[in-house]
Parts: sequence; C-alpha cells; structure tokens
Amino acid sequence: MILTIDVGNTTISGGLFDENGKNVLIFRRSTSRDLSSDEAGLFFRNVIELNGFDYTSIKKIACCSVVPSLNYSLASAFKKYFNTECLFVQAGIKTGLKLKYSNPKEIGADRIAAAIGASSLYDGKNLIVVDMGTATTIDIITKDKEYLGGAILPGIKMSSSSLASGTAKLPTVEIVKPERSCGTSTVEAIQSGIYFGQLGAVKEITSLFTNDVFNGEKPYLIGTGGFSRLYENEKLFDSIVPELVHIGLKKVLELN
Repeated sequence: MILTIDVGNTTISGGLFDENGKNVLIFRRSTSRDLSSDEAGLFFRNVIELNGFDYTSIKKIACCSVVPSLNYSLASAFKKYFNTECLFVQAGIKTGLKLKYSNPKEIGADRIAAAIGASSLYDGKNLIVVDMGTATTIDIITKDKEYLGGAILPGIKMSSSSLASGTAKLPTVEIVKPERSCGTSTVEAIQSGIYFGQLGAVKEITSLFTNDVFNGEKPYLIGTGGFSRLYENEKLFDSIVPELVHIGLKKVLELN
C-alpha cells in the first residue's frame, strides 16, 4: 500500500492507496509546529489501524510540505514507525512537468503535487487548478504538461481571521454560503463579503488566464482543497477532486 501526506499550514491530510492504486482512505489532523516524530508516527499508525487497514503493508510513502520545520520529524516518524524512507516533493525529483517558473525552487510542494495529479487525471487538456486551502492558489498546466505558474491570494479562513484580528469590532464568523448577497447583520455582511469575494476573485483570475494564456480557449477547471466544496453549486469548476494532491503524490512515487 501507499501512504501520501500533505502538510499544510492549517491541516495535515493523509491518503492511503491500495495495491490497485485506488484511494481507500483520506484523513486529517490540525498542523502543529511542535509535532514530534513519536506523536506523528503514532497518529498515522493509529488512524490507519482504526480504519481497518494494516499499516505494516505500507511500502511507499510520499509527502509534500509547506511547513519545512516539520519535515525532519515526519521523516523520522516514517522511518521509525513504518520502516520506510519518505520521498519528499522537492527540487531534483521527477515530476513529469516542465516547470516554466523563474525559480522552480520557490514553487510550493503542494502546488506541484496538485499540478502532477491534475495532469495525470486529465492528460492532453489545458488545465487550471484552484486549491482552496489556507491560501487559495490558482495554477496553470498546459496540455503539453507545462506548469506556467499562476496566482496566490488569501484563502477564505485567512480572510475571515484577518478581519476579526485586524479590527476592533468585527467578529469571527462561521464560514458558510450566505442565503443572500446583501447581509442584514454584521455577521451576514462578513459572510457575504468573504464568500462572494472569493468567488469573484477566482472567476476574474481564471477569466484573465483563459484570455491571456489560452487565447480565449476555455481550459478545464479543477477545484480542490478544503473549501472547494463550498462552491460546488456555483458552476465554477468543471470537477472537484478533493484528493488531487494525494493523487499527485502517488504519481510522484511512480515517476521516482
């Protein structure tokens, strides 16, 4: 079996793939900057066992991390508790993509993994991947497997937290789709601004990419990340693939 780990600023998610390459489990925990190797190893082992799988059958592990301070603990955890060396997405590994970026080392490992996953699922198509996590990243992958870069903007939760922490009177609100665009209370107004503001930003940026990069030819638009499901009824995405990064990590193991 294959274990894939996506370390984000807010959440660590894990994916488990069986011998046939089928994704059989996705699990999550909050990201802790002081996570020890023992805490990590026991957590991964226990959650896999509690879901009815044998952790000793895991022979390959891949990880993408945007929290470098945790990488040593994670590598140690996989070595100690799974007796397996973890492959980290970093400079020098095979990706199957042509990275058309001024400095490829700057690209977030999660962006690379999502791009790999998208190109493996939708081979031969021009793609835009919108990953709605702590930050919202919007990336372009051409049908020739060229990663061209994209845009990064504050994510939904970050926007909400910034309003609450940066003002004296605005509260923290539940992140939901508003019933109407015009909020009739402060809470509703914040929810409207965050939800429709993010929707409008993604629509505008992807429209610019369509015109500027693809000369008006509509690319295939993929949504992923924790908040992408919030927009599943907005006809924003051609498909939503929550496990996209994990599919990319599995592909990385095949390529390397």
